[in-house]
Amino acid sequence: MRRRILGGTGISVTELALGTMMFGSWGNTDEAETTRVVRLALDAGINLVDTADIYGEGESERMVGRAIRGRRDDIVLCSKFHSPMGPDANHQGNSRRWIVRAVEGSLRRLGTDHLDLYQVHRIDPDTDIDETLSALSDLVRSGKVLAIGTSNFPADQIVEAQWTAERRGHIRFRSEQPQYSLLARGVETAVLPTALRHGMGVLAWGPLGAGWLTGKEIRPGVGRAVLEARRFDLAVPENAAKVRAVAALKKVAADSGISLTHLALAFVRAHPAVTAVVIGPRTPEQLTDLLAGADVVLDDDVLDRLDAIVPPGTDLNRADNHYVPRVLTDASLRRRPTR
Repeated sequence: MRRRILGGTGISVTELALGTMMFGSWGNTDEAETTRVVRLALDAGINLVDTADIYGEGESERMVGRAIRGRRDDIVLCSKFHSPMGPDANHQGNSRRWIVRAVEGSLRRLGTDHLDLYQVHRIDPDTDIDETLSALSDLVRSGKVLAIGTSNFPADQIVEAQWTAERRGHIRFRSEQPQYSLLARGVETAVLPTALRHGMGVLAWGPLGAGWLTGKEIRPGVGRAVLEARRFDLAVPENAAKVRAVAALKKVAADSGISLTHLALAFVRAHPAVTAVVIGPRTPEQLTDLLAGADVVLDDDVLDRLDAIVPPGTDLNRADNHYVPRVLTDASLRRRPTR
């Protein structure tokens, strides 16, 4: 499996990364099966394993930790913090107070003494980025974390973090993990060019569009469609547009002699900013299918056809965007007081 260097860190990572969001209560609770997924990925040559404390409320990290015993030194291990890990308001976010606790929890669940990459899972508008970078820099200097990154950050926040690190003497973010697929191309406008300009690695998640690009029928009221109707309800015009796009993409895949899943992975890998594509199989069978497309490369004619179906920089459904600025959700921030 081909490798690339992660954001100038010198760390060599495979073009496919194993994402483990589906391990535990969010997907597969059969630990014997998730262990097989991990071992199959490692045996296939994947060396980058990505998880987060919130996945299955810590169960994903515990499963991963047990699955990689005896092979830790060969793995580039990544986790994330930010999301609530309990009812206490201080058990979440990007503050120093939470970061120093969150990392200890992740290390304990993973059964390791360090993380190769520790990522901020979301923006925290209540915490100064200087505070976050200061705490993360201390973790790097202590050896508990070797590199730091972001996830789901908009371009302006990536730039502000880079500026703050330079001016304040902090360790800078070396990677960004955005959602990126044939159906969610919004990051092509600013996020991917910004990451490339600042020498950051990109670990693209969601290449199969949350199931839309698996080739399987999306049925309202089934599985995750129940949880996120706005993203899967076929009565929503944006989702109807996805149905039409997927039909056209299937034809491109068929004409190219490959499956839709392999087309989707190869498209994301083709962007010059992307270091690795994070795949999140729930079962060994799903992983086997994705591994079979690891070497697929799309030529310019195919990429031009894809651009014609979903134009560059386009998110077919804005509800797929996992970052919504507070200025859009809090009316008081965009309205002058009337009195």
